[in-house]
Amino acid sequence: MSDEIIKNLVDRYIAVSLSVEKKGGALVKDQIGSDLTNDQHFTLRYIYQVGSCTSSELAEVFDVQKSAITAIIQRLWEKGLIQRTRDEKDRRVVYLTLTEKGNELYLKAEQRIHQLVESLINKFDPNEIKQFIETFEKLNQLLINFKMEE
Repeated sequence: MSDEIIKNLVDRYIAVSLSVEKKGGALVKDQIGSDLTNDQHFTLRYIYQVGSCTSSELAEVFDVQKSAITAIIQRLWEKGLIQRTRDEKDRRVVYLTLTEKGNELYLKAEQRIHQLVESLINKFDPNEIKQFIETFEKLNQLLINFKMEE
């Protein structure tokens, strides 16, 4: 490919990526409501999916500093959405799980997000959305591999 074509593709990718991230994030935030930030919701989502985890695991999964996770966890704990349980064998290890309140809030928000995404997906041909998801997954894997090579 010529340099001009590559430059055009890069410019288009950056523009659409920024737009989708901003607009998509705002739509998700509307579905979550004012009780949670997007980061708090994604943290609850991860804990819901795995059942129990540590803050170090969250920092690794979300690729952020542990201090950023600590702030999110503290706010979720203050809201009564998560509980902390110390490991009986190693008191330094603290496991995070959802409380009943956290589970209920997460499931309500997730249902609204699911309805939003479903309404968007239904505007695509099934083959288009399948190809899009596969391409997006491939991009994600390329980014993971790129980060590991650094």
